[in-house]
Amino acid sequence: MTDLLSFSFEETTLEGVAEAEGRIAVFVEAPGKLDTVGRRVNRLTKGAVLRLSESARFEKAAPGDVITLAWPSGMAAEAVDVVKLERRAPQDVARKAGANLAKAKGASPLRLALGTVQRGADVVLGLAARAYEFRAHKTADAEAQGGVTVMASRHEELEAASATSLALAEAMFFTRDLVNEPANVLTTTEFAERLVAMKELGLEVEVLEEADMEKLGMGSLLSVGHGSASPSKMVVMKWMGGEAGAAPLALVGKGVVFDTGGISLKPAAGMEDMTMDMGGAGVVSGVMRALALRKARANVIGLVGLVENMPSDRATRPGDVVTSMKGDTIEVINTDAEGRLVLCDVLWYAQETFQPDAIVDLATLTGAIIIGLGHDNAGVFSNDDGFAGRFLKAAQSEGEGAWRLPLGKCYDDLLKSRIADMKNVGGRAAGSITAAQFLQRFIKDGTPWIHLDIAGVASVKTDTALAPKGATGWGVLALNRLVADHYES
Repeated sequence: MTDLLSFSFEETTLEGVAEAEGRIAVFVEAPGKLDTVGRRVNRLTKGAVLRLSESARFEKAAPGDVITLAWPSGMAAEAVDVVKLERRAPQDVARKAGANLAKAKGASPLRLALGTVQRGADVVLGLAARAYEFRAHKTADAEAQGGVTVMASRHEELEAASATSLALAEAMFFTRDLVNEPANVLTTTEFAERLVAMKELGLEVEVLEEADMEKLGMGSLLSVGHGSASPSKMVVMKWMGGEAGAAPLALVGKGVVFDTGGISLKPAAGMEDMTMDMGGAGVVSGVMRALALRKARANVIGLVGLVENMPSDRATRPGDVVTSMKGDTIEVINTDAEGRLVLCDVLWYAQETFQPDAIVDLATLTGAIIIGLGHDNAGVFSNDDGFAGRFLKAAQSEGEGAWRLPLGKCYDDLLKSRIADMKNVGGRAAGSITAAQFLQRFIKDGTPWIHLDIAGVASVKTDTALAPKGATGWGVLALNRLVADHYES
């Protein structure tokens, strides 16, 4: 797994500021308003920090921006990073400041003079999360990363608060690593093994093999992996840190480790991106890691269906009829609409086995959601307004874009089949909605449910606020917040 930067915390001190090597970051709230360390650095640099804070460049800078003074005279440091940040800056700006520091930092050690900044833990989260780089398959040795020394007026309190920030950053790294891995490395077996390894964090982990799923009647999920030599699996992760006997929240993830489209073969251009088609399972895995790392006082079950969708002489064909665990029959019109065939069986298993209080499923399900919402928002579908509202509030508070779309019988009618109980696609119109409508058929009456279509946000071609281009880890923060606000005892 990609390592986090190392962080240490100490009381704010002026000793060693002049001799500190690497970089030192000072925070400036307003022109001429420097804290203790800022004033010391200003004296050492013969007034450079004060002049910068009173300059037009500083005035034009946005809150959270970082301006670098390279090779300052009077100091051993290679750079002073001046951060424009109010002491009571909001969460998103504090995280932005941390992320900008990570981009400026490079491999150098960093002394972070937070002083009395109130959202120091968010600065730490932004710095830790943005410092990610996926290097698992690069042969050149990575430059040794210098650590971060955080100085604060109440450093012990900040260190305790930052433990959660670093747990979340580690969980995001875990998700990003899974999503970034090529399919010849992250096979269904390797994916399952990485999840089993989380037993060391206190999670209960069970792997159901193909024979187990055959006994359960999970013909829909199993049909997706028929064409692959990689065995289909379902992994169940349990974190039961809440009240004994309380119904859990269930998180369900689509884990298609590679999606060729099957017999309904995708175009060659861009197919290499289909290594990220297990993004939903990656997010569920990351959330479960976060809950275990921070010892959440909640009961949460994470379930992921792991398959590979390949064409072969054994592959499911368009026109085939498969039978789900629920017992409903499905006419497979398009084998590239495979994610819903995986999710429907895992959703039914989750309800039959755990009787959850509510369910959230996540999947890189449709290209249509990208056409509708682009790469800034995930699609949100729900049968429960209150539950949807709680999730949307959690996502907004964590800066993770999400937008609710409708469901309705008119879309359900598009799934009617002449020869089976339903088709797996409803045509081009409203493609994301009919996919969600398909899944809703496998949600029992009275069970609050949210479907998150994350095809546009799981992996992107440009940098995001807290991640470089590639896998984002979208959803780890929002779902952790949902659990913290509504499921912890």
